[in-house]
Amino acid sequence: MSEHAIEFLRGWIGEKVQCQHLPIKIDKQAETLAKECCAKAAEAGILLEDIQEEVGDIQELIASRLEEAVEEGSSEVNPDKPE
Repeated sequence: MSEHAIEFLRGWIGEKVQCQHLPIKIDKQAETLAKECCAKAAEAGILLEDIQEEVGDIQELIASRLEEAVEEGSSEVNPDKPE
């Protein structure tokens, strides 16, 4: 995967995948964000195949990051709650 594609994906996920304090449907949000990511990558001249070669399914990656963000957000809201 090209360095340009890696930097694009890291930056995009860092900007777009954040904790939502409202209840969200992770699968639906991941699908929407994956489509947006693919469109933005294409605009930047980055081939989807280059990204998928490194990370596999973008939607699964985004869903995983959303789950992590939700978990981090809920532990910040309830810092005394045991994991």
